[in-house]
This record gives sequence, structure tokens and C-alpha cells, in this order.
Amino acid sequence: MSPEALRRYIQTHHEKQYLLVDVRQPEEYRRGHIPGARLIPLPELVKDMDQLPADKELVFYCQVGGRSMAAAAMVEEEGWGGAIHNLSGGLMAWDGGQVADLPRVRLFEGQSVQEMFRTAMDLEKGAQIFYETVGARHAEQFWGPIFARLAKAEWAHAKAVHGFWQQVQPDLESFEPLFEAMPGEILEGGIPLQQALEKLADPGDDTFLRLIELALQIEYAAFDLYRTLADQHRDSAIQEAFTSLAQSEKAHMQSLIEAMAKHN
Repeated sequence: MSPEALRRYIQTHHEKQYLLVDVRQPEEYRRGHIPGARLIPLPELVKDMDQLPADKELVFYCQVGGRSMAAAAMVEEEGWGGAIHNLSGGLMAWDGGQVADLPRVRLFEGQSVQEMFRTAMDLEKGAQIFYETVGARHAEQFWGPIFARLAKAEWAHAKAVHGFWQQVQPDLESFEPLFEAMPGEILEGGIPLQQALEKLADPGDDTFLRLIELALQIEYAAFDLYRTLADQHRDSAIQEAFTSLAQSEKAHMQSLIEAMAKHN
């Protein structure tokens, strides 16, 4: 699969349909990886293929394509029933977005299901504040409405999380007062809100592109985080909630890329 084909594949497939697998070593993954990829180093994959979900298509990649081709061949040899893909040229050929470091799943470590949903809502609140600030600060510019719409989408995401939360806690407080009281000090990707707001003070020569790039960093990190959380948990409510959020973050990324293309 070429990089262009993989970008189209990610855009057109729901997060429930496939698993993107990075078969490199942890230090390579930390330096940069495709958002949403699960790290399973090749030696670990060979020892335990049972960790691969049987109900999903598999997409393997590595640095230049050799290790992932070997992974795909070995999984196929085991009689894998679903489709198997390999990124030709690996990460060296990939010119889409990347994120560095491990997804900040530690934000959710040791939390109950209810606490995880509270954290997710708070992260959405942080993103909403950021986008509202950008939209208000640049209201007279053509990109102001773009960020205003993103702020509304984050509010809708938070309400969706509240709905998932209410399924496991029927006596939960109603959405509006609960969301209003949340501080929103951290963005979805684990980036401190204040740090992101400070970058708005001097966005650079081309303000629009710099803001789009910053928003993409936030959305890529958020997608990476939610995709990883959905992968790591066996609780169906958590899986459904975070898979849905990952799918929404992917749509956000696409809308930002389209806005950038129109500007160019």
C-alpha cells in the first residue's frame, strides 16, 4: 500500500474496521509515528500473534518497509482470515502527519470507568476553550468561523461522552452544569491549555497556516490518544466511547486539511 493509498484508507475506513500496527522498536515509535498506530515490535508480534484482533483488517508499517513486510508475511502464514496491508517504503515514505512520544494515556491510568469519562469531558472542554479563543481573537478573518465551528464540535463531543458516561451511571448530573464546572486546563492530546494559548501570542508570519498547524498537532495527538485508549481497554463502554471520539478527531483533521487546501 502506497502512502497515498494509506491516507485514503484511513480517511475512508471507520476506526472499528482496521488496526494500524507499528512494528518498530519503542524508541523509534517515540521519535515519531503515524497517529493511531499501536506499537507491537516485530519480535513481540512473532511471539504472540493472539494480541491481534481477529475482526479487523491489519495495516503494518516500519521505518522503510522491510520489517513490516516480514510481519505481514508471517501473520498471513498463520492463516489470518482478514485483509493484511503493508505500507510501502515505511515511515520514510510517509508524508502525512506524525506525532512524537507515546500517547499520554497516563492521564487515564488507574481511573474507574466514570473517572475516565470525566477526564475525557475535561479534555474536550480544554479544546473548546482553545478553539473559542482563536475564533474570537480572529473573528474578522476568514478563518475565524472555522475555529468557531471546531469549538462547537468539541462541545458536541463532550456531550457524546456524557451520554456514554450516563449509560454506566444513570444518576449522573445533567450535561450543562457538569461541563460548565470543568476547568479544561489540558487539551485532548495532553497538551496544557496555557501552553497552547501562549503560542497564539506570536503565531508567526502566516497566521492562518500557523494556527492550522497548531490545531492539527492538537487533533493528531487527540486521535492518537483516543485510538490507543480504545485499543487498551476491554470494557465495551470505554471502547465504544473512545473509538467514536477517535473517529471524530479524524474528521476534524480532515476539515483542517481541507481548509488549508482552500487557502493555498
